[in-house]
Amino acid sequence: MKRKPKITIVGSINMDMVTVTNVFPEQGETLVGESFVTVPGGKGANQAVAAARLDAEVRMIGRVGDDSFGTVLKHSLQSEGIFSDSVEPVTDCSSGVATIIISDDNNRIVVTPGANYHVSPDYIKKYKEILLTSDIVLIQLEIPMETVEYVTDVCSENEIPIICNPAPAQTIQPFYLDKLTYLTPNETESETLFGKFVPDALRNKVIVTKGDKGAIYYEEDTPFTVPGYRVKPVDTTGAGDTFNGALAVALAEGKLIPEAIEFANAAAALSVTSFGAQGGMPIRKEVHNFLDEQEEKS
Repeated sequence: MKRKPKITIVGSINMDMVTVTNVFPEQGETLVGESFVTVPGGKGANQAVAAARLDAEVRMIGRVGDDSFGTVLKHSLQSEGIFSDSVEPVTDCSSGVATIIISDDNNRIVVTPGANYHVSPDYIKKYKEILLTSDIVLIQLEIPMETVEYVTDVCSENEIPIICNPAPAQTIQPFYLDKLTYLTPNETESETLFGKFVPDALRNKVIVTKGDKGAIYYEEDTPFTVPGYRVKPVDTTGAGDTFNGALAVALAEGKLIPEAIEFANAAAALSVTSFGAQGGMPIRKEVHNFLDEQEEKS
């Protein structure tokens, strides 16, 4: 039997509090929503779930609060087969939450970090061996930047491939950008990081996601687009996280960049067809069936 790729996610774990409404409220306006639900989320946890459903061996390093959300969030990871002994509660601290408003097939999100800001370099040191035995490590920016930098240093020094999904968008020092294996901003994040043009020195590291339009990668100075897939969206909240989790799986399995992006685009497309950041994340068979269907149509 083929060995599953070992993927470690270092990142955020949140409870998503999701309100669906006909229209977004204006400043100072109160509206009556259509529905409300709480569902597990956080970019780190979302990407871990996406990778686990695609048959990777996934380890999650993160923190939750010592509240009821924390208990539910850790159980949710365990139910997906994700190793979560490295997810510890923080005493007298709330779990991270994301307040999400969904309207007209789009969303607005406010994240309150809570326990996620206790994912410190010292905490990561306790679980350094997990990083060192990984085929690939995936991080995001919903944890302290000093932790992102520490994980990047460890991976770079030990020649472990590392993907950084720079969300939410914020400045990353050039010294650390150079150490990353891949950087996966969307178009807005790319502009925040680089302005209108990706620097020449980083182009072979950068994959810019463009939703259903696909993703751009570079070979030398030449950009190439791997087309996306148009589907009827129900909830776009977890699409980017699904892309990153799927990309990590594909790259850890040794796929070349174009094939890995194609796989990730398909997984992301399927993810938006159901409600919740994690609700529509597909299993591997669904992705392969979807790709086969698209090939038959072409």
